[in-house]
Amino acid sequence: MTKLNDALQAATASIPECLAAGYIDLASGMLLGIKSVDSQPTEVVELLAAATADLFQGPNVKMIESIFKKSRGLSDDGHHYFQEIIINSDNLIHVFIRGKNEEQVACFVCRKSANLGMVLTKSRSNMPLVEAAL
Repeated sequence: MTKLNDALQAATASIPECLAAGYIDLASGMLLGIKSVDSQPTEVVELLAAATADLFQGPNVKMIESIFKKSRGLSDDGHHYFQEIIINSDNLIHVFIRGKNEEQVACFVCRKSANLGMVLTKSRSNMPLVEAAL
């Protein structure tokens, strides 16, 4: 996982005001890698994978995707509609991006003072590097 840690470190350095980056496998529920400029509470790190899985594949999300597919006459082929989720908290921007392997998601956490457009652009541009590291 050294390559993944290096890729997460590079992403953290290139995304504006990025404080942390993580990579989550939704299928296994595992946090595959994490890099942070500060130490993070253990409880938060341990919950990151589970919370990310809930965001992207919780029962209500699956139901919404199923309803969209049915209303559009599409078969349930396993493809997911939700590709990116942005959460603005009191002090931070949390960007979650699903990888080409739809069972993997990167999480980038930046200060709220960062330009959201640049955070998204740089987060997206770092995805191939992070994905290739596995």
